[in-house]
Amino acid sequence: MGSYKDADPSLGFLTRKDTEVKLPRPTRVKNKTPAPVQITAEQILREARERQEAEIRPPKQKITDPTELADYRLRKRKEFEDLIRRVRWNVSVWIKYAQWEESQKDFKRARSVWERALEVDYRNHTLWLKYAEVEMKNKFINHARNVWDRAVTLLPRVDQLWYKYIHMEEIIGNVAGARQIYERWMNWMPDQQGWLSFIKFELRYNEVERARAIFERFVQCHPKVGAWIRFAKFEMKNGEVARARNVYERAVEILADDEEAEQLFVAFAEFEERCKETDRARCIYKFALDHIPKGRADDLYKKFVGFEKQYGDRQGIEDAIVGKRRFQYEDEVRKNPFNYDAWFDYIRLEESAGNKDRIREVYERAIANVPPAPEKRYWQRYIYLWINYALYEELDASDMERTRDVYKECLNLIPHQKFSFAKIWLLAAQFEIRQLNLKGARMILGNAIGKAPKDKIFKKYIEIELNLGNMDRCRKLYEKYLEWSPENCYAWTKYAELEQSLCETERTRSLLELAIAQPSLDMPELLWKAYIDFEISEGEFERTRELYDRLLDRTKHLKVWISYAKFEASAIVEDGVDSDMAKDQAQDYLLEQKKQCLLRARSVYEKAVNYFRTSAPELKEERGMLLEEWLNMEASFGDLGDVSLVQSKLPKKLKKRRPIMTEDGPAGYEEYIDYMFPEEAQTTNLKILEAAYKWKRQKVSSDED
Repeated sequence: MGSYKDADPSLGFLTRKDTEVKLPRPTRVKNKTPAPVQITAEQILREARERQEAEIRPPKQKITDPTELADYRLRKRKEFEDLIRRVRWNVSVWIKYAQWEESQKDFKRARSVWERALEVDYRNHTLWLKYAEVEMKNKFINHARNVWDRAVTLLPRVDQLWYKYIHMEEIIGNVAGARQIYERWMNWMPDQQGWLSFIKFELRYNEVERARAIFERFVQCHPKVGAWIRFAKFEMKNGEVARARNVYERAVEILADDEEAEQLFVAFAEFEERCKETDRARCIYKFALDHIPKGRADDLYKKFVGFEKQYGDRQGIEDAIVGKRRFQYEDEVRKNPFNYDAWFDYIRLEESAGNKDRIREVYERAIANVPPAPEKRYWQRYIYLWINYALYEELDASDMERTRDVYKECLNLIPHQKFSFAKIWLLAAQFEIRQLNLKGARMILGNAIGKAPKDKIFKKYIEIELNLGNMDRCRKLYEKYLEWSPENCYAWTKYAELEQSLCETERTRSLLELAIAQPSLDMPELLWKAYIDFEISEGEFERTRELYDRLLDRTKHLKVWISYAKFEASAIVEDGVDSDMAKDQAQDYLLEQKKQCLLRARSVYEKAVNYFRTSAPELKEERGMLLEEWLNMEASFGDLGDVSLVQSKLPKKLKKRRPIMTEDGPAGYEEYIDYMFPEEAQTTNLKILEAAYKWKRQKVSSDED
C-alpha cells in the first residue's frame, strides 16, 4: 500500500525513486596524459548523426471521393475544436484553424473562425492583419474594407493597421477614400511618420496646396525643429524661396529657446547661403551665437568658421576664430568655474579682441567665483584676477574711478582676520600716489597696518614717507613696526640706520641698546654686527670692546672670536697723529699703535684658543680654523708678528674612517679629517711609555720566578 501511495499518476504510477536518473560516480583521473588516439568534435557529431533513428512520419492520405473528404474535414474540424477548447487563448491555433478553412474554400466557416478569435482577443492586431489579408487575397474587397474599418476604430494607435488600410484603398484606385482614411487618422495626432506619409501621398498626386496645408497642421501638432526644417525644405523644393524664408522666420520665433535650436539656425543660415544672401546668413550665425548656450553651440561654431573662411574678409575670419576659442573657454569655465587659469586665458583672448564691454563682463564673471574656503592657498591664484582687472581699468580703459572701485571691492572681499595680501594694499596705495592723491594712499596704508600688518606694507610705507622727507612719520611708522614685531632685527637695524643718517648718535645708540635687550630676536647676529659697526664708525673703540665682551658672554661662537681679533688688529687710533708732527715721530707713533693692536689681537686669540682647549675640546675643527686665522694675522704684521708662536700650537690633520650607521645597522665607512693637537700627542706618547714600563716590570718579575 505504501508504494502505491508514493506512486505518481503523472509518472505512469512509478515512484520518484524509480524515475531518478542515477549518474555514475565520478572516478578520479589518475593518468592525465593525452590519449594515443585523439577524437575530434567533428567525429563525435558525425557518429551521433549516423546513429540517429529515422523520423516517424504519418503516412500520406489520398482522398478519392466526397465521402472520404467529408470524413477528413469532420475529423480535422473536431481536432481543431478540441485544441481550441484546451488552449482558447493561443492565437496561433485560431489562425491555423481559419487558414485551414480558407484552404478548403469554405470562406463562411473561415470568417466564423476569425470572428470567434477576435471575440477572444480583439486587441491582438496580428489577428486583424491576417483576417484582412485573407479577405484581400480572395478579392472580397468590401469584406476587407469592413475588417479594416473595425480594426482602426478599435485600435486607432496601431499605425500598421492604418497603413495597410490606406495601401489597399490606394491600390484599388480609391484615392478619395484613402484621403478620407488619412484625415480620420490625423485626428488621432499620430507621430511624425504618419503626417509625412500623408504629405507624400498628396505629393504623389501633385496636390501641392493640400500638402502645404497638411504641413501647417503637422508643425502645429509636432512643433519640433525637424518638422519646421522639413516644411522649409518642401517649400524650397517647390521653388518658393519667400515662403521657405517665412517658414524659417516663424520657426525661429517659436523655437529660439529650444534644445535643438542650433540645428534650426544652421539650416536657416545654409538656406540663405544657397540663396546667395551671405549678409543674411552672417546675421543669422551671429544672432544664434549670442542666443544659444555655449555648451550646445559646437557645430554652430564650426559652420560659422567655415562660412567666414569661404565668404568673409580677414577681420571676419579672425572674429569667427576668436568666437570658436571663446566657445572652448566657455566650455572649460562651465565645467569648472574655479579653474582660474582658464579664466586668465579667456580674459587674454577678450583683451586681444578689444571689446571693452565683453572684457569687463568676463572679468566680472571670473571674480564672482570666490574660493569656497577661507584659506590663503585657495586665494593665491584668484587674487590675480582682481589685480589684472584693476590694471586693465587703469592702463587700457583709463577709467580711474572704476580702478578705485575694483581695489576697494577687492579689499572688502578679502577676510583680513584670517589672512591678507600685502600686494593688494600696496598696489592700491601706489595707484593713489600715481593719481597724486597722497592722503588716499596714506589712508589705505594706515588701514593695512591696522587690519593686516605685514613686513612689506611697513617697508613700503616707510620708503614712501622717507622719499617725501617726513622723518617724524617714518619714526612713528618704525615705532608701530617694532610694536607689532619686536623680534624683527631688520626693523631695528633700519630704524637705527635712519637715526644714524640724521646724525642722531645718542638716539641710534639707545635704539640699538633697546634692540639687543629684547628677549627674543629672529637674527641677533645681524643686530650685534650693526651695533658694533656703528660704534666702529663713530671711533668708539672702548665701547666696541665692551660690546664684544658682552657678546662673548652670550655666545662663544668662532666667528665672534675671529671678528673681535680682527677688530683689535685694525683698531689704530689715528687721532694722535698731528699734522705738525715730524714724519719720523708719526711713523714711530703708528708703529707703536700697530704693536698695541697686535698684542691686543694676540690676547683675544689666546683667550679663544684657551676656551676651545678647556671648555669645548670636542670642537677641534673650529679650534684649527682659529689657529689658522691667528697664523695669517701674525704673518700679515710682517716683522712685528711672531709666526712661531702659533706654529707650535698647530694640529696635525689625520685621515680616519668611521662606520656609517643607519636604521638597519652599519652601512659602510666614510672618511673624515681629524685634528691631533700637540698636547694630545704628548699624552699619547706618555701612555705608550707607561705601557712599555709596565710590560718590562711584568717580564722581569716572571724571569725571577
